[in-house]
Amino acid sequence: QVQLVESGGGLVQAGGSLRLSCVASGRTFGSYVMGWFRQAPGKEREFVAAISWSGRSTYYADSVKGRFTISPDNAKNTVYLQMNSLKPEDTAVYYCGLDPRKSYAGSYSDGRDNYDYWGQGTQVTVSS
Repeated sequence: QVQLVESGGGLVQAGGSLRLSCVASGRTFGSYVMGWFRQAPGKEREFVAAISWSGRSTYYADSVKGRFTISPDNAKNTVYLQMNSLKPEDTAVYYCGLDPRKSYAGSYSDGRDNYDYWGQGTQVTVSS
């Protein structure tokens, strides 16, 4: 089994920044893709960003391109999501997921069903 634990959420004003962390433990895989998704109240969980285990490929939702950056720290089994220029519409619970069958992050990385493992989520609230 794989355990994913997110942290770093909080309350921030519009235009501010937050950095989320997702720490993985348990079973290891030779290659995988890590993704960040978010879910606002009353809405479906939506894709935010994904990164390959090597860090060589990334994929972003159009809504966060240029504002969010996903990056790995394999020594710490951690994936980060740096969020800048935050907007009220970024308010949501943010989840990280792990896709153990892919080695490259691409357009298919936005599918929730690709991810076998999920964390418990961390709340991000952006005030206007």
